[in-house]
Amino acid sequence: MPRKVILDVDPGVDDAVALCVALADPDLEVVAVTATGGAVPPRQASLNVQAILEQIDPPRRPRVGVADPLQPLRSDARDLHGPDGLAGAQTPVAEKANQHLSPKVIAEEVRRLPDEITLVGSGPMTNIAAVLTRERDAAEALWGVVVQGGSVGAGGDVTPAAEFNVYCDAGSAREVFHSGVTPTLAPLDVSRELVFGYDLLEFVRGRDSRTCQLLAKILPGFYRAYRQRYGLEGVRLPALAGVLAAKRPQLYKSRPMHGEVETSGELTHGATVFDRRDAPDSEPNLDVITSFDEEAAREAVFSALECGV
Repeated sequence: MPRKVILDVDPGVDDAVALCVALADPDLEVVAVTATGGAVPPRQASLNVQAILEQIDPPRRPRVGVADPLQPLRSDARDLHGPDGLAGAQTPVAEKANQHLSPKVIAEEVRRLPDEITLVGSGPMTNIAAVLTRERDAAEALWGVVVQGGSVGAGGDVTPAAEFNVYCDAGSAREVFHSGVTPTLAPLDVSRELVFGYDLLEFVRGRDSRTCQLLAKILPGFYRAYRQRYGLEGVRLPALAGVLAAKRPQLYKSRPMHGEVETSGELTHGATVFDRRDAPDSEPNLDVITSFDEEAAREAVFSALECGV
């Protein structure tokens, strides 16, 4: 039976790819897709979720939650993902008339399907924190929570100390860490290792499914941005880490750790600190992914896209 998931995303190209993979994967049932600002501002994130779903038109349409347009965020990533977040792919879409905020959609779907849904977050944790702290009955009815963010020993990406998703809303990340649900965390140490060369671009260009046609529009600009900015002949797709972890726990190894988020430092705002001592002072509050089977993860991505509509 497919694993039921809600995807909380900030698309962004890597989140768009993760959403496409999840919708195509027969092992996953995407119950809802909820938007959060992050890679792009909140309203654009909501439009991008809607545009992706319109382009793919999956046979089982998930519910959609929109980001709070007033969501406070410390940064965005349009310099890498393009002004629209989808590398200039031009996917115009009309704004939904009847909108529901993401935390409301998450809570309602979890209550409808108690003990069945894994909540997967690949953006700033604003919505997830809102559910875990203010909708306790829904939080306790989740099957699991997987979030992509933070860094154990890899330093930062948006600053020398901080990973992007946590940096954007460090207060919410701290609430998630201390929510009592023991989320599975895919930190930068492992998520940045999900690198795809031009074989992914060639793969989607060689298929006529709506899923692959959409990715064939989005990915070229992202490859170009990575080449120009980092000198890489490939792209990092860290948002895939959460989807892959929810799909198949056998793909990764993990260990319990206690993690904290710095919310007040001038140079270290958004940094995550993990107690890796042999005799830590605090009980673990996270299950931290320490490694992925990278080859199996790549195969899982290509296999899912092969099944896309």
